[in-house]
Amino acid sequence: MTRLLYTLLVWLVQPLLVRKLRKRARAEPGYGHAIEQRFGDYRGVQRAPANAAVPTPASASPLALTAPPSPPALTIWVHAVSLGEARAAAVLVQQLRAALPGMRLVLTHGTATGWEQGQALLQPGDVQVWQPWDTPRAVQRFLAHFQPCMGLLVETEVWPNLVHFCAQAGVPLCLVNARMSAQSLRKAQRLAWLSRPAFAGLAAVWAQTEEDAARLRQLSAPVHGVVGNLKFDAAPNPAQLQAARAWRATLDQPVVMFASAREGEEQLWLDAVKAQAAVYKDSGAAAQALQWLIVPRHPQRFDAVAELFTKAGLTVSRRSSWTDAPVPADVWLGDSLGEMALYFGLADVALLGGSFAPLGGQNLIEAAACGCPVVMGPHTFNFAHAAQMAQAAGAAFEVDNLAQALARVDGLLQSGSALATARKRALGWSQSHRGAAEKTAAAVAEMLRGKS
Repeated sequence: MTRLLYTLLVWLVQPLLVRKLRKRARAEPGYGHAIEQRFGDYRGVQRAPANAAVPTPASASPLALTAPPSPPALTIWVHAVSLGEARAAAVLVQQLRAALPGMRLVLTHGTATGWEQGQALLQPGDVQVWQPWDTPRAVQRFLAHFQPCMGLLVETEVWPNLVHFCAQAGVPLCLVNARMSAQSLRKAQRLAWLSRPAFAGLAAVWAQTEEDAARLRQLSAPVHGVVGNLKFDAAPNPAQLQAARAWRATLDQPVVMFASAREGEEQLWLDAVKAQAAVYKDSGAAAQALQWLIVPRHPQRFDAVAELFTKAGLTVSRRSSWTDAPVPADVWLGDSLGEMALYFGLADVALLGGSFAPLGGQNLIEAAACGCPVVMGPHTFNFAHAAQMAQAAGAAFEVDNLAQALARVDGLLQSGSALATARKRALGWSQSHRGAAEKTAAAVAEMLRGKS
């Protein structure tokens, strides 16, 4: 009965969803693409072939499988809602192809940034479509059209009707790279009548940490293991790192990045920079000369952030206008997608967006993989375990506010040995926690063999 009430509400808000998508498409055209797919209309999209039996391992190694089966192929559905999940899905898909030769991928997303990032994962025969809106009709049409033999939701996306109708169709739906913050658990428990059956209806959950697993179990999720974080397995783009180092060698001052800044944080940064400049002026001391690189988290805000800085009297050079090298300016604005390795490669140290306002922080693993230490604010609840580990390893430094963050950055830049040590520890920390993708792929393959 409770799911029926939820379904009625979801059905009623469909016109609002369409209006929201069309509005967002003005800033991000991707949201206007194939809106009908979100409601289960996949006409014109290649249907899935019938699924083959899962091959049996040829040796004791869980990933040493027999030769690829002849068609029909296994169809694995992976849902990566947004940019971060799509990056995590990339390393998992690579391992799944090794574990399940001949696999056909059905890749779904909920955001335009996720879609753009996910395009790099596709091979001939794969398909990429929008996630179906969580109504019975849309979900059932999605399952009937693509007929996946398993669905893998990356990190957090658990929808009641999606879970229910996958179980009804005999499609094991699993949550991989699963995380559950204390704040998210409290929200889910307030709607336990809806969230508990949804999590309980999953076929399996593989969590990032023991803390995530414990919280997920409180929602009756079937946790099958703790395998680590897929994001540790994602290697930075080598061409971007090479370009960054070449550009960096031409600069005569350090580069400090504000990575994945969220709305409101750029203004906090401006206020902190002005206050710091006033302190230096009053004391008569010389401020550290440096180059700021600001990378907003959401692309629809690029123009607004550029305008904010211009109105504050700063010159702005946008990445989209660079050709052979960065153009000198007070602030570089990272207004491109898929180039975080380039930005982290340019930076000596980075501030962590989403952590200076109560927004939960952003992924700091990618920065560490590029050898870029992070200074973070107090709000890292979405990535609490990673933030704690990074701080313990000397790869990240927690402060109370942006004023303290600027002071910490100054301290690191003024001590070459301290900065070099932090960069080394960041890289070492990221490399020491790899392996989640291989473990997850092996577990998925084993579950499929049990199903067949």
